[in-house]
Amino acid sequence: MTPVTHRPSGEAQSSFFPNDSGRKPAAGNWAVAYTDGGSRGNPGPSGYGVVILGEDGTVLGELSEFLGMRTNNVAEYSGLLAALEFALAKGHPRLRVVSDSELMVKQIHGQYRVQSSDLRPLYEEAKRRIAKLEAFQIEHVLRGKNKKADELANQAMDRGMRRKPEAKASSPSSPGATEAPPVRPLRGIVKEGKINLLEGSIPEGTIVVVMPEKALGMRAGKP
Repeated sequence: MTPVTHRPSGEAQSSFFPNDSGRKPAAGNWAVAYTDGGSRGNPGPSGYGVVILGEDGTVLGELSEFLGMRTNNVAEYSGLLAALEFALAKGHPRLRVVSDSELMVKQIHGQYRVQSSDLRPLYEEAKRRIAKLEAFQIEHVLRGKNKKADELANQAMDRGMRRKPEAKASSPSSPGATEAPPVRPLRGIVKEGKINLLEGSIPEGTIVVVMPEKALGMRAGKP
């Protein structure tokens, strides 16, 4: 990984120096943010998750938010922005970001252009926030090394879709406890801007999430 190092504002106007990997920022007081974003459908119901750790491994904060109908890449950038906002608000001037989004990391490094009109304003806002830090680095890891942030992102999507998180293996439930009925999709067809159910029923006033039938077969969290 070639780190992106941010110089103090008095030395240059730009926030990114991808060719300056030999320059090492001052040591000490680094916070590490593991970020992840996902979308079920791409675009579809989306969310991000962030875990911020101190140098000693102490958890400084956990962030997650449902974003509505967004793409996976927008969710990834939203996680980065949340991590930057946390670092600035909580007084952590040196931040290292770890992400499993190769696209976002390479765009921040300057290796890829930001051509998407949806991502451009998020990228520019990230630049502005990074410029306020004393030092900044970002690196790409495989998804398996970003499990907690991925879990938080999926929890955010579950909340937005009114789903209960999958229960982990545990001891038998307490006496009298009842198990929630499984969530299953209902099929319908769109006619003149309205959805007519082909099966089942939904109580009046229920908030629902609608997506094309083919999107339900896609892997949750990643396109």
